[in-house]
Amino acid sequence: MSRAGLGFYKGNGMLVKELTKASCGRPFEHLGWVAGATGELLLRVWLPDAVAVEVQPFDSAMASVPMTCVDKAGLFEASFSQQSSAFHYRLAVQYAKAEQTLIDPYQFRDEAYAGLAEMTHQAANLYRTLGAQLVELQVDGVMVSGVRFAVYAPSAKAVSLIGDFNHWDGRRHPMQRSLCGHWVLFVPGLQAGDKYKYELKDPLGNTLPHKADPVGFYADQYPSFASVVFDHGQYQWQDAAWQASQLNDKLEQPISIYELHFGSWKRHDDGTHLSYREMAESLIPYIKDMGYTHIELMPVSEHPFSGSWGYQPVGMFAATSRFGSPDDFKYFVDQCHLAGIGVILDWVPAHFPSDSHGLARFDGTPLYEYEDPRRGWHPDWNSYIYDFGRDNVRQFLVASALYWLDHFHIDGLRVDAVASMLYWDYSREDGEWVPNIYGGNHNLEAISLLRWFNEEVYKHYPHAMTIAEESTAFAGVSRPTFTGGLGFGFKWNMGWMHDTLQYMKEDPIHRKYHHNEMTFSMVYHYDENFILSLSHDEVVHGKHSMLYKMPGDEWQQAANLRAYMGFMYAHPGKKLNFMGTEFAQSSEWNHDAQLNWWLLEFGKHAGQRALIRDLNHLYRQEPALYEADYQRGGFTWLDHGDSANSIFPMLRRNKAGDEFMLVVCNMTPVPRTDYRLGVPQTGQYQVVLNTDSEYYWGSNVDLGGLQFTAQEDAMHGQPCSIVLNLPPLATVFIKRIGD
Repeated sequence: MSRAGLGFYKGNGMLVKELTKASCGRPFEHLGWVAGATGELLLRVWLPDAVAVEVQPFDSAMASVPMTCVDKAGLFEASFSQQSSAFHYRLAVQYAKAEQTLIDPYQFRDEAYAGLAEMTHQAANLYRTLGAQLVELQVDGVMVSGVRFAVYAPSAKAVSLIGDFNHWDGRRHPMQRSLCGHWVLFVPGLQAGDKYKYELKDPLGNTLPHKADPVGFYADQYPSFASVVFDHGQYQWQDAAWQASQLNDKLEQPISIYELHFGSWKRHDDGTHLSYREMAESLIPYIKDMGYTHIELMPVSEHPFSGSWGYQPVGMFAATSRFGSPDDFKYFVDQCHLAGIGVILDWVPAHFPSDSHGLARFDGTPLYEYEDPRRGWHPDWNSYIYDFGRDNVRQFLVASALYWLDHFHIDGLRVDAVASMLYWDYSREDGEWVPNIYGGNHNLEAISLLRWFNEEVYKHYPHAMTIAEESTAFAGVSRPTFTGGLGFGFKWNMGWMHDTLQYMKEDPIHRKYHHNEMTFSMVYHYDENFILSLSHDEVVHGKHSMLYKMPGDEWQQAANLRAYMGFMYAHPGKKLNFMGTEFAQSSEWNHDAQLNWWLLEFGKHAGQRALIRDLNHLYRQEPALYEADYQRGGFTWLDHGDSANSIFPMLRRNKAGDEFMLVVCNMTPVPRTDYRLGVPQTGQYQVVLNTDSEYYWGSNVDLGGLQFTAQEDAMHGQPCSIVLNLPPLATVFIKRIGD
């Protein structure tokens, strides 16, 4: 250790006062090795409540040196001659009723700064540098392991590290401020599992509520909400084959997503949650059997209030510890991949809660949020809005996205509440928002952030996908940034969801007046890469379950839902269904209880699940149902105007155009006998799925056979046709099987 940079000692009075009040912002200038007033070399340590201290050099050839107590508050010094060189050391500390040997953090000033020197403007470096990083040092032949802490708080007057290791005493581990506003300290002896927080003084010197680490990797639950040191290097991934298999064009792949809330899919008999590992055992075989290609998890980022469903996160780098450790979550993802199931994660960069241990006024100033409440406070969710124009916020959010893809091998990120980010006047009346520099209502800073986010994700993780929950007609959400788009891979089709559900709620006798609500989506379908989503938002807050949105008696409700599911799988676009819909859960979703699995004892619900299973497997087996989702040749309305009969015949083709699937939906309870359906060519046609089958609790109306011979009688703009009976409230899939 050289003597370069050692601070000059100017007296103890003010120093002790600052240390005692945990307001010393530059401890490296006063603690550890410092220059004495007359040129001697001083070693100064701060150990509140210590009675005696002895310096023990790492070099065993050097003698131990007792230190002098220069202030009873806990300041000790040892003086060395001008010719002495600084050395690394341990401290043998004696307290009134205990003894301790420790390695003084303040001899490692260069090591504390080391992470910042390595940090560049690449967002991924943020989570490799900030937070609690486990470090091993080779010092004078001695291996020193510990944790390097770094937190960004540029306006704080002082920051202290607190935790179990120092009795949560802000006096004991003051951190050093860097020129760029980061606070750093390397603490030898700490290890994975240690709990910690930061004690900050605001610019006026007032003590703020203890803060969790914004880049913390693991967190304790209520009431402490402490951050926990975690070692990301221990888990051994097994999914290399899965990762290699994902470098394909997602637009041309079958994607059927099962959206779920981790805490309420299934629970133990006593009502407690399943762990990440228990969910792997229960959920994965179910998803595989049901034929879904992906699961989408409602946010598992750490969040203090379960009732927020995860959409009020405070830990953008921490998988919630409600269900286990980060490695347990890795195991869950790993097992999904080994079973051939992709994992999409809901990610929330739009807003954050006001909990005192979180990001709100983190250093006593609006470090992460817009200061003006007309921009920085969201009235819908009573939460703060990120200041998307600040470089620290942009780096923080993009780093969070990359972190989940990096450390947890997540396959995709569904970005929540994009519309609220894009518009200053989202959910605001005139006078409640501030226009942009051009006088408009677009948040140009958020638009810029979203573009950068997508560019970074696809640059570093080309196998991944990004999905926007965006409810407006904002142009180019899923178009490349170089064409002026936002760069998302996909966009939820909220318009399709709204229009088609509105149609399905109508009594069938009135549906002929709403026919265009089922066909209108194809007018704009090719503007974006749409996912047809029936999410959790549609089965809460008095909106009813999917089953009870449907009109009619018990049989008609179930038949309507089955027909609608068939229509969804026939319509271009990837698919998403919320948990419970697959077996027609009758009640709204309750995040405090598991799904009503007991309903599967009844034929109506077992039939619905059998249908969704068969739809998923048929969808994955037939390229005509997914390969050309976003190509105009992939879909044709055979007749989009048969409103009088509420019939929707359609033709799906694969990318090459040499395979096709015919689908016809009858959205009335009236069977249609001898219905002539146009087909592209002669040959034998077979019904491959009928939602009215008795296997699905349908009426099993006779279709006139299961195979049909096409005749050269033109119909629906096609040169040939077949004749069949259409069952009531049903969707029928038909495929050509040969000449």
